[in-house]
Amino acid sequence: MKLGGSLERRRGRRRLPSEGVGGRSWARVDLGRNIFLAVGGVILGGWLLGYMVSTRLVFPAPPPPGDLFPIPDVRGLGVASASERLAGAGLSLGAVDSLLHPSVAVGLILGQSPLPGQVARPDAPVRVTISLGPQTRAVPDVRSLELSRARTVLETSGFLVRVDTVQSTIERGRVVSLVPQPGSAVPLPSEIRLAVSAGPPVVVMPFVLGLGEDEARTLLDSLGLVVSEVEEVFRFGRDQGIVVQQEPASDMELERGSSVRLQVGRRGSGRGNNDPLEP
Repeated sequence: MKLGGSLERRRGRRRLPSEGVGGRSWARVDLGRNIFLAVGGVILGGWLLGYMVSTRLVFPAPPPPGDLFPIPDVRGLGVASASERLAGAGLSLGAVDSLLHPSVAVGLILGQSPLPGQVARPDAPVRVTISLGPQTRAVPDVRSLELSRARTVLETSGFLVRVDTVQSTIERGRVVSLVPQPGSAVPLPSEIRLAVSAGPPVVVMPFVLGLGEDEARTLLDSLGLVVSEVEEVFRFGRDQGIVVQQEPASDMELERGSSVRLQVGRRGSGRGNNDPLEP
């Protein structure tokens, strides 16, 4: 053997990656990559096969639709008019539902399904809902009740309440009258106007001292006050024939029909000697 040939063979030979310890690591990496790729390919192929089977055999796409008609708007129409309009559009009237509505008149269509502008097959039914009109209820009689109690009764019955005050002989704070009248059937929600007593009308007691008896009587009578008693008291000079004392005192608030007592000056003996009126 030649020495030169042996050196050439040694130089020309290279160590393969699989040789030695390092070679065994590279072999394991290549094997893992190959297994991963093989498993991924199997999963992807299975998914594609399942998709094709489900879309083509199990759940096939529906056949292309024929003519589709736009759905007209039938809201606000009566049932007969809506049926004619739908028939003219190649559709039909479906189920008819109903419900109460506070503002739409009885018999008019409130809504429809499918909605206007959508499309449907020929003779497809369109479901509609018609109005039964507002709900009505009889007005409860709350006269003579206190305002808070009357308000509770009316509001829990579905009514709105408006309050006005009036002068009345009925106790202050109680309901005198209401509009609409009790027992009237009205739609909900309607406003009920209550007239609530502010108490009897009152007047201010005028100052009548220094007036003549007749003049004082006329003034008091015009205010709705009643002169219940006139007492004559002894007076000299200018106090004769005029009012020298009054009860109640001036500026007091009195109900109409309240009694007033007067003292009028007279010459000579009187019923009292300028004594004040007894309460």
